[in-house]
Amino acid sequence: MTAALMFQGTGSDVGKSLLVAGLCRALHRRGLRVRPFKPQNMSNNAAVADGGEIGRAQALQARACAVAAHVDMNPVLLKPQGERQSQLVVNGRVRGSFSARDYHRHKPALLEEALAAYRRLAASADIVLVEGAGSPAEINLRGRDIANMGFAAAANLPVVLIGDIDRGGVIAQIVGTGAVLAEEDRARICGFIVNKFRGDPALFETGMRMIEEHSGWPGLGLVPWFADAARLPAEDSMALGAGGNPSPPASAHRRVKICIPRLPHIANFDDFDPLRAEADVELIFLQPGEALPGDADLVVLPGSKATLADLAFLRAQGWDVDIRAHWRRGGHVLGICAGLQMLGRRIADPDGIEGISGTADGLDLLPVDTVLTGEKVLREARLRCVRSGHVLHGYEMHVGRSQAREAEAPFRDENGAPAGVVSADGRIMGCYLHGLFAADDWRRDFLRRLNGGFQATGAYEEGIERVLDDLADHLIRHIDMKRLLAVAGLAR
Repeated sequence: MTAALMFQGTGSDVGKSLLVAGLCRALHRRGLRVRPFKPQNMSNNAAVADGGEIGRAQALQARACAVAAHVDMNPVLLKPQGERQSQLVVNGRVRGSFSARDYHRHKPALLEEALAAYRRLAASADIVLVEGAGSPAEINLRGRDIANMGFAAAANLPVVLIGDIDRGGVIAQIVGTGAVLAEEDRARICGFIVNKFRGDPALFETGMRMIEEHSGWPGLGLVPWFADAARLPAEDSMALGAGGNPSPPASAHRRVKICIPRLPHIANFDDFDPLRAEADVELIFLQPGEALPGDADLVVLPGSKATLADLAFLRAQGWDVDIRAHWRRGGHVLGICAGLQMLGRRIADPDGIEGISGTADGLDLLPVDTVLTGEKVLREARLRCVRSGHVLHGYEMHVGRSQAREAEAPFRDENGAPAGVVSADGRIMGCYLHGLFAADDWRRDFLRRLNGGFQATGAYEEGIERVLDDLADHLIRHIDMKRLLAVAGLAR
């Protein structure tokens, strides 16, 4: 039997994804074949894996295990398209769009598909680290749950409960979760971890004992705040709220100022992580109601899960006027995926792929017309920059088909075919490639064209590897690994 352990949280954003990623790296370094798994995920930050798509967190966790990401690692993915509608992705492929009520009816069948994916994954592993979603304390959802205790019961998994001390009330978080669980679910919890502690750990020794006394579960670790977590791809757009994910401290040189409108359905926002890692870049996620700064060097329109709705939102904020004024002042504009579509002349959704069918005028800054279709493009891509010759690796994930007229292409694909669109003056560009800023040479050349005084920092991908190793070391220091492995059924 493959060893396994499920990590559930007292709420969203308690650090489950990060802890699993760090433990994946720690156990991989011990020589174990580790695999990450999340039965149900809800995120618009997705990654291409094995010809399909999964949550970005599971792609990062796969990287921590030094294995290729696979659709079995996240068999059910929900991508919100509005308050009441989500696109359902099963085993990497779009199955349709559903309301919460309709999705609830599909859960028994989806549980079977999640179990099948888990078993396939476990067959090639020494240990599987399973991540829950939300919280098991949402007992109103327990009847058809496939994300937390419902899956743990179906797969017969031991559970570790994670609480977030940074948000306050961690004793009540953990003890209260146990208080509302059914006895058979409560019995699955084999211990707890308190995450995101700041200050002297000795000051919370009494708190750890109190949680143990009131819950009956052993404490497996008090994990201090890990500041470099901001350098890893985030799964939840909550990280993009006001004040979230700040840029590094300013260098002595003038920084490049880059603004990104914070659209309601923003997707694949990890595209911008390499920019955030540059000390000379000031990255601003423009919040609703804020005006575009007049001294911005670059405006980037990001990916979106609801292009027409986010285009209307952009106009309602007056950002379309700001972007035109920015361009007239000599500023640069870049559109990625849905951002490319918005920069074009027209976007049509005749079949209601994103909800209600309709057509809208774009910002008319690039000669591009887009039609949204039912067939989704999911592929890894390799492009060469026409101007510099630099090679970029990334992926495409979109339902739109864009046709450009009378325009130059900034990139060429492996077959020499044009990719993307650039304006005649070279200051407005759009493409479908996610991950383009991870190409160090191209990113630095691009930023120096915005500001000749730009000074580059380290290599982005190498930095991710260092952070994963540092995270693993951090968890090894603060979690009882021997006891954790024993709980999982793997004595080492």
